Amino acid sequence: MKYEVIEEDGFKYIEAGKGETLVLLHGLMGELSNWEPVIDHFKDKYRILVPILPIYELPILTLGVKSLAKYIHKFIKFKKLGQVVLIGNSLGGHLGLVVTAGHQESVKALVLTGSSGLYENAFGGTFPRRESYDYIREKVEFTFYDPAIATKEMVDEIYKTVNERSRVIRILALAKSAIRHNMAKELSKITIPVSLIWGKNDQVTPPDVAEEFHQLLPNSELNWVDKCGHVPMMEHPEIFNNYLNKFLDRILLK
Repeated sequence: MKYEVIEEDGFKYIEAGKGETLVLLHGLMGELSNWEPVIDHFKDKYRILVPILPIYELPILTLGVKSLAKYIHKFIKFKKLGQVVLIGNSLGGHLGLVVTAGHQESVKALVLTGSSGLYENAFGGTFPRRESYDYIREKVEFTFYDPAIATKEMVDEIYKTVNERSRVIRILALAKSAIRHNMAKELSKITIPVSLIWGKNDQVTPPDVAEEFHQLLPNSELNWVDKCGHVPMMEHPEIFNNYLNKFLDRILLK
């Protein structure tokens, strides 16, 4: 990752650019580097912040979707950001929804890509067998349409993470929290503009999840990325950035 991580008042984050503020939220197994193509593309036009979610730091008994959403809202307040655009992938999208539902005055617009909050097929529907490297590789490949994107470096990092007992307990606790925290009944209250940018071949949060989000979010648009899995901004960054650019131009530059 070529961007420096800033540590300040208990927060860790990346910051780049100036202008209207975009806050990028990574997923449960995601890395800050997942957002690198987005930061590179938009930093000359917008101020971009990417907080590191404290998945391994928060007390285990309080770790969940709500506690992480509170952390994000505190971060927005700490940085005195005013209204922001929240952009979230997977669990990050879910957290963006929770923050928006509770603090709609702080969020100008929302972008969801492969978001949980309705339904997700984490680990391909089976418990993660930690000791099997091949199993972990298969599950990382499951995230993408093109399995070649799951590099050895990426698989090694996730294999290492899920073989640390303290970490895997937290990952499973948070995954269960996300599954329990279904937002279907709350989505009609989110009236700000929402852009859904979704992989047509997403197996973790399949296309019908995007369709349901589109139905339940009253001010939403749905954009498909063909031959793409759960992480469009990594798998097809040019297409993702093009959709995002059009949405931001419409919402922020009108």
